[in-house]
Amino acid sequence: MSRRDIGTDDHRVKVRPGKRSRPRTKVRPDYSQARRGRVFRIDRGRYHVSMLDDGVDVVAVKARELPRGSVAVGDICAMVGDLSGRKDSLARIAQVDERVTALRRTAEEGEAAGNERVIVANADQLVIVTALAQPEPRTGMIDRCLVAAFEAGMKPILLLTKADLADPSAIIEHYSGVDLDIVVSSLVHIDPLTRVETLDQDQLQTIRALLTDHVSVLIGHSGVGKSTLINALVPRAARETGHVNAVTGRGRHTSTSAMAFHLDDGGTVIDTPGVRTFGLAHVDADALLRGFPDLQEIALDCPRGCGHKEGALDCALDFSADEHVKLRVQSFRRLLDSIPQPQWA
Repeated sequence: MSRRDIGTDDHRVKVRPGKRSRPRTKVRPDYSQARRGRVFRIDRGRYHVSMLDDGVDVVAVKARELPRGSVAVGDICAMVGDLSGRKDSLARIAQVDERVTALRRTAEEGEAAGNERVIVANADQLVIVTALAQPEPRTGMIDRCLVAAFEAGMKPILLLTKADLADPSAIIEHYSGVDLDIVVSSLVHIDPLTRVETLDQDQLQTIRALLTDHVSVLIGHSGVGKSTLINALVPRAARETGHVNAVTGRGRHTSTSAMAFHLDDGGTVIDTPGVRTFGLAHVDADALLRGFPDLQEIALDCPRGCGHKEGALDCALDFSADEHVKLRVQSFRRLLDSIPQPQWA
């Protein structure tokens, strides 16, 4: 056996012998029989999980092998460790099961701009909450959420709040060509002492019927009434409600993290923090068009390879004389222009 070259012939130099390398085993732990739980809240590195078999709520940490950001509210996870739910006990999330759906958003502001993340997993309905006044409705935000819902394979529902302050007919007409459930809610009373808000009960029953036996996500700008709705559906939730700034027209953030609540009649509703933007950089042009099903049918007459942008040769979206369709095409193209193009495009 040849001597190892240590770079010198000086006998006084002592070289520590190298450690033997041992290949890592390819055998991984099997968690197929581990108990399962659904994540209903994430707070500062602690995961609040409701066990599926007995309903016990446990607090857990993420296994070291799971990368950062790999666990989202709504995830079904394999749970190990102390699953008693006792105070100061700590379980561990060992594995995240395959997701049925994943609602994604791309950050557009701050240091995280361009980063895609999953907001909620395994939900089947996206409830787009839009106020008719204070703050004013923004169709651009609604369109972005519709695209995100269709891209994720979720059913979209448009909930128009504060119908006591403004007429919802214009927004309802704007989305008349979209296969979309549209419901409204009105505020009927505010307790002057407790500031507890009461919604119209008939409207609330209609909303509750749409949410029963589903996992639904509420999303919208701050101040549109998501927390008020949660409190009406789940009184024990006691979500803090805020107000809208009279100068800026923007609401104050009252929810700081997504949190799931169980409905008494069955189903789950997930409240999310108010958002100012909803980035779609992760969505391609074809997926974007699926978010406009009324335009998707018209686009069938486009020539092959049509990019649907303004000025595209023989684009069928340019030939409609309907003013409503023209407005929808403008909304679609604004979103299309906002999506970053690949370098080879």
